[in-house]
Amino acid sequence: MDERRGRRFDGLQIAAVVQIFVDADACPVRAETIQVAARHGLKTTMVSDGGIRPSAAPLVELVIVAQAPDAADDWIAGHIGIADICVTNDIPLAAQCLQRGALAIRPDGTRFTEDGIGMALAKRQLMQDLRGAGEITGGPRPFSKANRSAYLGGLETAIQAALRADADAGRP
Repeated sequence: MDERRGRRFDGLQIAAVVQIFVDADACPVRAETIQVAARHGLKTTMVSDGGIRPSAAPLVELVIVAQAPDAADDWIAGHIGIADICVTNDIPLAAQCLQRGALAIRPDGTRFTEDGIGMALAKRQLMQDLRGAGEITGGPRPFSKANRSAYLGGLETAIQAALRADADAGRP
């Protein structure tokens, strides 16, 4: 039995065991995540090293971690569980979440998968090496309305998959 079942958060009964964890520093879809999570009654934890405002939404928790490399990633990896969802652009964090049985989704709606995470890690390393050698100097494309729309659909799909996984695990 999952120890999170039947918990209360901020005076509210949590509707499902599934939780959403957001790597909140520089995340462009925090508001969208809160909106979709509220519709499903899911607790959402925003993890940041500071600089973001707490949400007034009752099922949203803000966790402030030390301003150290990977502090937010380490916190999320240490708290995420089976069938939870992580919103992140960080590929190593996504890999850790998948290893723990969680789902991971990028802010553009793309879901990380077991089949693709190895290739994503290898590509990340290659790009890091090319940037270090001065071969690549540009950053990512600007976040667009199409990315935001794709994220909403991707998050909804991930939530449905997580809820099914939670039910398949024999939890009511």
